[in-house]
Amino acid sequence: MKSIKAIMLVLAFIVSATTFTADAQFRFGPKVGLTVNDMHFNKSVLDADNQTGWTAGVMGEFTIPVIGISADLSAMYVRRNAKFLAEQEISKDNRSYIELPLNFRYNFSLPLISKVVVPYLGVGPSVSFLTSRKNIHDAYRNRSVDWALNFGFGLRFLSHIDINARYGLGLTKAVRAIDDEYGKAGIEGKNRYWTITAAYLF
Repeated sequence: MKSIKAIMLVLAFIVSATTFTADAQFRFGPKVGLTVNDMHFNKSVLDADNQTGWTAGVMGEFTIPVIGISADLSAMYVRRNAKFLAEQEISKDNRSYIELPLNFRYNFSLPLISKVVVPYLGVGPSVSFLTSRKNIHDAYRNRSVDWALNFGFGLRFLSHIDINARYGLGLTKAVRAIDDEYGKAGIEGKNRYWTITAAYLF
C-alpha cells in the first residue's frame, strides 16, 4: 500500500512538472541601455564622479506564468567610464567588459492591466570580464573579473517590450593600486552603478 502511495506521489509530481514546463515560455531578443558608473574607493584620498556609459547585447528569458516567476540571462557588451581625482590630478578610465547578468524576477499580475503592462522586481548576480587594457596609469590597474549583485525593477509592455532599471553593488575589487605608495595604503576601488535598459523579446 505504501509503495502504491509513493508511486502515485511520484506520478503527481511528474504531471505537475510537465504542466509547468508546457506552460513555461522562453523568449529572447536584443537589449540596449545606459550605465551610470561610480567608482567607490575605500579611502578618502580619492574622489570619484558619476560617469555615463552604454551597453548592448542579447537577452533570454524563461517564465513560468502560473506562479509569476521568471529568470533572464543576458550577454552584454558594457562600456563603463570613470573619472577620479588623485593627488590633485584627474584621471579618466574607460573600461570595456563582457557582462553576464542573471536575474530572478517576480512578476506582479494585476487585474485589468496585465495584458498591457506587468511590473516586476528582480535580484541576481552578474560577472563581468574585462576586454580593455588593465592599466589606468602608473598607479592603478583594473582587475580582469568583476562580480556584482544586482537589485532592480521593471515593466513589461504588451508582452514584448521590457524596460528595466537595476543597481549593481560591486562585490569584488575592480581596481587595485600597483604604485608602492598607494599599494601600502591599501587603496582599492569597487564598482557601483545603475543600468537602465530596453529589450524587445520575440
